[in-house]
Amino acid sequence: MYKVNELEEKLIDLAFAEDIGDGDHTTLCCIPEDAEGAQKLLVKEEGILAGVEVAKRIFRRFDLGLQVEQLLNDGDHVKPGDIAFIVRGSVRSLLQTERLMLNVMQRMSGIATVTARYMKELEGTGCKVLDTRKTTPGMRVLEKEAVRIGGGMNHRIGLFDMILLKDNHVDFAGGIKAALDRSHAYLKEKGMNLKIEIEVRNFDELQQALDHGGADRIMLDNFSVADTRKAVEIINHRCEVESSGGITLATIRQYALCGVDFISVGALTHSVKSLDLSFKAL
Repeated sequence: MYKVNELEEKLIDLAFAEDIGDGDHTTLCCIPEDAEGAQKLLVKEEGILAGVEVAKRIFRRFDLGLQVEQLLNDGDHVKPGDIAFIVRGSVRSLLQTERLMLNVMQRMSGIATVTARYMKELEGTGCKVLDTRKTTPGMRVLEKEAVRIGGGMNHRIGLFDMILLKDNHVDFAGGIKAALDRSHAYLKEKGMNLKIEIEVRNFDELQQALDHGGADRIMLDNFSVADTRKAVEIINHRCEVESSGGITLATIRQYALCGVDFISVGALTHSVKSLDLSFKAL
């Protein structure tokens, strides 16, 4: 299993290689090597700030001489005109790190802002919103970090930290019982201790999963609100319950009030709008 910070460092290195290539010739041709200056991160839209700690790693990775004066923190509610931080040092370094830092912070802040909106809808229900694996390739650790900053929970990081038996797994394995039996046999053979979740598409599959008893969590896939309420009553706290499939900001509270423990929302990461931020010279 990987370490999150190591993945972030690799992502930063790859992003610099992608953006700078053999040199930022625009900056190199017009900015003297010894020029010093400062820039501020200006907030231009209301939302939840995310990515400050990652931004500091970006600056540090490129130039240890860049000095960050941090004014706001990850998770802060921000409004137009707020200044998140000021960075001082080599003008060449400031200009070469600007776009990567903004790309990361705008996207992370957008995800955190949307997550916070979903969590507000869940206030008082005890239910938590979960992210999914519907993330930007290579950006997953940052996007899932943004979900946490916004108040949500990470469902799983990848395919390695949980067993999640989806519809295709069930169909290829030969049914609910066969999929669960094989999961437990695999974990025993490998000496692993992973949680098992299984997706059910109807009440017949739900009953099969409950009769087996081998799932830590049952995912109700594309159940209506009424059917979700009925399913929660049938499950009766025998395992965790998650709702998934087409649930929006407008409907999430209705599902939460059915008594589910979690609601997974792919839209937290797959179609989010970036928060408007800019990096301006002082």
